[in-house]
Amino acid sequence: MASGLYTSSKPSLSSSSSSSSWLFLLVTLIPISLACFAFLLQWPEGINDWFTDNHLLQGITSISKKRSDSGCVSLLGQSHATSFPYLKDLNLDSKQDLKPRICITTSTSAGLEQTLPWIFYHKVIGVSTFYLFVEGTAASPNVSRVLKTIPGVKVIYRTRELEEEQDKSRIWNETWLQKFFYKPCNYELFVKQNLNMEMAITMARDDGMDWILHLDTDELVHPSGASEYSLKTLFRDVPEDVDAVIFPNYESSVERDDIKAPFTEVSMFKKNYEHVPRDVYYGNYKEAAHGNNNYFLTYGNGKSAARIQDHLRPNGAHRWYNYKKNPNFIFLDEAVVLHYTYSRFSDLTSRRDRCGCKPTREDVKRCFMLEFDRDAFIIASTSTSEEMLQWYREHVVWTDEKLKLKLLKKGILTRIYAPMVIIQELREAGVFSSVVTSAHMSFSNNSSNIARKSSSSFQATVRKVLEFDDLVDESKAESALPPQYPPSV
Repeated sequence: MASGLYTSSKPSLSSSSSSSSWLFLLVTLIPISLACFAFLLQWPEGINDWFTDNHLLQGITSISKKRSDSGCVSLLGQSHATSFPYLKDLNLDSKQDLKPRICITTSTSAGLEQTLPWIFYHKVIGVSTFYLFVEGTAASPNVSRVLKTIPGVKVIYRTRELEEEQDKSRIWNETWLQKFFYKPCNYELFVKQNLNMEMAITMARDDGMDWILHLDTDELVHPSGASEYSLKTLFRDVPEDVDAVIFPNYESSVERDDIKAPFTEVSMFKKNYEHVPRDVYYGNYKEAAHGNNNYFLTYGNGKSAARIQDHLRPNGAHRWYNYKKNPNFIFLDEAVVLHYTYSRFSDLTSRRDRCGCKPTREDVKRCFMLEFDRDAFIIASTSTSEEMLQWYREHVVWTDEKLKLKLLKKGILTRIYAPMVIIQELREAGVFSSVVTSAHMSFSNNSSNIARKSSSSFQATVRKVLEFDDLVDESKAESALPPQYPPSV
């Protein structure tokens, strides 16, 4: 009996002891678990990095572990590191259904070291499609084969066939570009840009685009003021009765003479006069001109984006217009185009090498619209390397720290870092080098199919561009707006 009583009482004591132990353990583990969870949340890369791999840029092929034979890969970087939060889970593919759909057209001869950062930066901020009219370096096989593999990028070569078809364009029957016809260098480029923009409008309509911009590959859109730093958000908030928006341009103000990659080395910009109070602008004009005759080195009338609609036409490289109505446009209060002009010392000689004019005051007027371009061409054509560098330092590079601080406080100069950070993160994530490697590996298998598709697409575009029976009298249309200087004192 006693034994039975002892046996029956033992489980009861054991159960009570066990419950106490579990309670003590639970009380101990809860704060430890919470502390660990808090530690994970504060981890610099975020808690998701503990459960996912490093391929945070969806739609981009992982870079090959083997080095490419092309020198482009080493120039563009191979690191996989990424920490910029906007790039996480980002889809850089062109198949984006979110409205509005935005495209950019450009005429370029730039190489991959400039074009790839330009393309992928604009992909990050919401551009889905690019119409690249290429020649020079951009049209070379090693460059163009890479560009054609990027989703959303369409490459159009300046072939004899293209020139013959553009010779039939309505552009030549209009009056608003006549003063630019049959002149070399920048004038010739200006006409080409309008012909290419005309064709890009047709391509954009076929592709279901909502907005179109014309940018050079030394320009980046800076959608300041838009939520999530997004062009889509910016255009989505534009009233429906607005046909075009104008981005004032800010001009790069370099602080060194040895810059190689302007997009990631330049952070200081001179504001457009549209964003500077009149009294501040005119009161500091001489110091802001930095030893030059004008406030800006090059153009000052900004760039515009147009809503895709019937009868849209280019009105110079900086504006869009409409054959049937006076378009309603607005200036943007915060978003701008960043123009990285003469940001590298080598820009002096590259511009010189593209033009065959004589380095005289009279002859350079045939080649260049803007005064600084003329001065730079003459200096590059008549001076030694040491003299060129000295001139560049005096007229382009900002080294006076007191003057910089003064103009920064006045609001004439400003610091902008977002594009620099985004492009640097793209480079460190291996996006650019991955594209180059992937393109060269797949070229042999896909080149013939790409060529056939490009040819048929080109023919269809040409036919549509040349259909202009319903146009109004172009003599009544607004004149084109060439690059302009801001107002002078």
